[in-house]
Amino acid sequence: MRVRRTCSFAVLAGWLAFGVCSWAQQPADVKPVTDQMEASIYGGPSMKTLGELTDTVGGRLTGSPAYVKATEWAAARFRSYGIENVKLEPFTIDAGWQRGTASGTMLSPLSRPLHLESVGWAPSTPVGGVEGDVVEISDVTLEALKARAAELRGKIVLADSTKIYADGFAKAMVKLEVAYPEMQKMGVLAIMAPDRERNNVLNAHSSGWGAKTLALPAVQLGLEDAKLIERELARGPVRVHITVENKTSGETTVNNVVAEIRGRERPDEWILIGGHLDSWDFGTGAQDNGTGAVSVLEVARAMMATGKAPRRSVRFALWGGEEQGLLGSYAYTQTHKGELGKCIAVLNTDNGAGHPKGWKVEGRADLKTAMQPWSDGLLKDINGGDLSMDVTYDTDHGPFLLQGIPALDLWVDMAHYGEVHHKSSDTLDKVDPLDFKAGTAIVAATAWAVAESDKPIAPHADHAAVGEILKGAKLSELLEHVGVWKP
Repeated sequence: MRVRRTCSFAVLAGWLAFGVCSWAQQPADVKPVTDQMEASIYGGPSMKTLGELTDTVGGRLTGSPAYVKATEWAAARFRSYGIENVKLEPFTIDAGWQRGTASGTMLSPLSRPLHLESVGWAPSTPVGGVEGDVVEISDVTLEALKARAAELRGKIVLADSTKIYADGFAKAMVKLEVAYPEMQKMGVLAIMAPDRERNNVLNAHSSGWGAKTLALPAVQLGLEDAKLIERELARGPVRVHITVENKTSGETTVNNVVAEIRGRERPDEWILIGGHLDSWDFGTGAQDNGTGAVSVLEVARAMMATGKAPRRSVRFALWGGEEQGLLGSYAYTQTHKGELGKCIAVLNTDNGAGHPKGWKVEGRADLKTAMQPWSDGLLKDINGGDLSMDVTYDTDHGPFLLQGIPALDLWVDMAHYGEVHHKSSDTLDKVDPLDFKAGTAIVAATAWAVAESDKPIAPHADHAAVGEILKGAKLSELLEHVGVWKP
């Protein structure tokens, strides 16, 4: 799941009305415990645990048998650390889906195999596949499609993704939600969407928001193969054959994994440390998001190893459905809405295990001000001293941001993240153990400091202030459309 916008606007004037709570503690007050947790993490079994998740369970597509196995494995891990309050919390997705096989061949004007895979949540082709001439489209508005209805019947569509997405993801998604069923009615056989990577490398993805079965078989097509077809179309007809076999089902129950260490003084107040457990299935989900999920487990293990309960309760959450639109974390905010007022902060980790920088504070200047002493005095020495005002709705801090809860998203160097993100190369061997442990140590130290503080790190933002943040980050339109935000 990657829907990212950057917000660099200055502090909103009204934002100052919230004030900035100063923490009574100083970094030195919590350092003995954070030092102990950091030592436990650096000397701990994080790479072995990650290997169990990635090499034994493998890719963990939401709702699949592998995902179910992962939830059971994670719950057992939490319990092995001595945490008694561990549970699987269910939510539902519109449809279940498991990838099968996909193959394709250009039949004419020359014969050659095509590099392709099914788009997530796409249905199968009829038995034996589909064969047809290729028609390229760059305009998927209803009017444009109807004008070409006769031309599209019985054809296989090659989508010009560059033009379709030229006005942004939100506008394209709105059009495609109408276009897919309309093309199905017109008799289109299948859709080919060119990938963006060189060397015919494919990125796993779906075509919309939510786990909803598409109206038509759809495949990702290697970039070079797509360019070849485009060149041949300029000369004359191109005919292809595509076969896709997937397993689809109706409404499906999926579990988040949630564990809690009860606070010693203020147990009804809580912080949440989370990362998503699901992954795409080309690779084994090591960077996205095995490292984040194992970081959550490692912080839980290290915290229990101190032998001291934190002042506030700490919840640990491993989410499902992140790749389909933050479905598990959003469901959690709806199920637990009545107690979110007691949530002091959310710490999220899902940007891979690159060299750590610090935290994104999601556009909140008051949160940045509150974090600064801790970044300087506690986190700087472990490569976590930087703070970013970027605003994103690209991972599971997002639903909590919408609720006004102070949200911290771990900030790491992502320069090489795209080399493995959603690809078959997202495997254990790409993880740098030292950077991985360093990021986990930053999460652990921050979590303990927030849980121990006399006062909340920052107040909850009201609805209007959150709306201004989303508007400034140009996220409002998308989030309104998918139904998670109302102005």
